[in-house]
Amino acid sequence: MRRNLLRPLWVILALLFLLEAWLWDHLEPVVARVVNVIPWGRLKVWLSKSIEHLPPYFALTVFAIPIIVVLLPLKFLEVYFLATSSWLGAITMLVVAKLLGLGVTAFVFEVTRDKLLQIGWFHRLYDWFIWLRAWSRTITEPVREQLRQLKWLLTPQRAGRFTRLFMRLRRKAYASPANSDGK
Repeated sequence: MRRNLLRPLWVILALLFLLEAWLWDHLEPVVARVVNVIPWGRLKVWLSKSIEHLPPYFALTVFAIPIIVVLLPLKFLEVYFLATSSWLGAITMLVVAKLLGLGVTAFVFEVTRDKLLQIGWFHRLYDWFIWLRAWSRTITEPVREQLRQLKWLLTPQRAGRFTRLFMRLRRKAYASPANSDGK
């Protein structure tokens, strides 16, 4: 019984994790394109060559510093907006920090991945995230299938049939209590 009550929570957490994974997958190519447009492509090559000679824990520092330097000021700005009740500014900073954070993390992780995976605990953590991603896909498959079916029903060719079916079910639902009272 308790497992059935916790299932919606697990599905919601899995969907949030999949959203993060989806953003990661879709921002990594965008960041790569931006890096190629801006002369940072040379920075990436230089950084990759510099990291080749560093021990893995220094690569971890290289991985952490840009995240801290870029995201920490945005988080402070977000807290400022919350403190001054500027909700639009806070939401904007939250979205900008999320997108920029994922983009910077994807860029820096691509450069430092080989060295970071040499660290035992980091490699286990990486494997755990890969497993968590597969688990999230498995646990949310029924929900995603229902959404695909609903999307199919709402296509312009089928919307009329779906609307008629929905209205018929709604009429039956509202008619049922009146019939049971004998009125």
